[in-house]
Amino acid sequence: MEMIEVPVVIVGAGPAGIATAGCLNRLNIANIVLERDDCNASFFRKRAHDNLKLHFDKKFCSLPHYPIPASLPNFITRVQFLRYIESYVAYFNVNIKYNRTVDSAILYERSDKWRVVAKDTSSGTYETYVSDFLVVATGENSEGYIPEIEGLEKYEGVYIHSSKYLNGRDTYGKNVLVVGSGNSGMDIANDLSNCGAYTSIVVRSPMHFFSKETMYAGMSMLKHFEVKTVDKFMVLMSKLMYGNMSKYGLIRPKEGPFAMKIKNGTTPIIDMGCVKKIKNRQVKVVPAILNIEEAKTVQFTNGQRAQFDMIIFATGYRTNVLTWLKDYEILFNEDGMPKPSYPNHWGGEQGIYCAGFSKMGLEGISYDAKNIANHIQYSINLKVSFNHSYLSNES
Repeated sequence: MEMIEVPVVIVGAGPAGIATAGCLNRLNIANIVLERDDCNASFFRKRAHDNLKLHFDKKFCSLPHYPIPASLPNFITRVQFLRYIESYVAYFNVNIKYNRTVDSAILYERSDKWRVVAKDTSSGTYETYVSDFLVVATGENSEGYIPEIEGLEKYEGVYIHSSKYLNGRDTYGKNVLVVGSGNSGMDIANDLSNCGAYTSIVVRSPMHFFSKETMYAGMSMLKHFEVKTVDKFMVLMSKLMYGNMSKYGLIRPKEGPFAMKIKNGTTPIIDMGCVKKIKNRQVKVVPAILNIEEAKTVQFTNGQRAQFDMIIFATGYRTNVLTWLKDYEILFNEDGMPKPSYPNHWGGEQGIYCAGFSKMGLEGISYDAKNIANHIQYSINLKVSFNHSYLSNES
């Protein structure tokens, strides 16, 4: 088994891993990024639908020390973002080992070193990486999650996770149900409706919804005003734009959007067209699924039934950290999320860090990457200073 020593091992070549590597390279700290897929940013390349646009202004989507070009529109497409990622990787000379599935990562306390075993799936061989620092950059979106629903196993239509949805070209005239009303679910419902599908979406909880322009204004205001003040402005703008949406099935929460984001990571809906379609009755809001009765019949919690040719589960993802990180309890809980709360969630104790777990999107990733790189540099300098002092005292 090949053994490779390197100061920092980063697991995951999504935006979080790439940004952290870029920040480390800028500080001349050697690192290797291990990626299980055959490409970087695989979420955007393989699990995002064709018509995806980033929901936030590019100002809030740039990775550290390398802004998205001014020549691009404020709200860039998936393809434009991927080109930017490629440019970032090249500019910072990010060292990525593709087709590397991490089997285990263990802290050897005698040496205070991390030992990471990875399988090269292209050759079937194993490699061992020994490092002073380990950065978990697999993020929150590792594995698609489909909830247990009574009767799903006998459903005779097609059902998929949203990560498998590319476009709605084959859904014209079909009845399609989207389960999950986050930004992904709303975008997919909008796309389906544009493609001529009879679209319904499950909405279980109150939600905030804003135009992308209102969201940009609110995020910019946070630099100058208190959260409470900005929240009031945001809700007022939403009411002026959309009116009372409760009769269409959309209820606003009592708590403000940014207060909710800070408290539990809940992201407001940035309307790319679906909220307007709901108001125009082009997309129907339905309550939670009770069960699937037979063939293609779905029963909802309000007792109503409807038939659907297809169900798309935009029900989120689960992290896979606990499957390979053997000493996870240093930084992570049993659910695979960091123990410390934001903004100190990124770690540092015993040389382990996490990037991309803040629930703050790409802006949160930049925050993580810069803090992790700076802390690693500080730790290295501290160790060098200690060794120098020790040797001076010995002599």
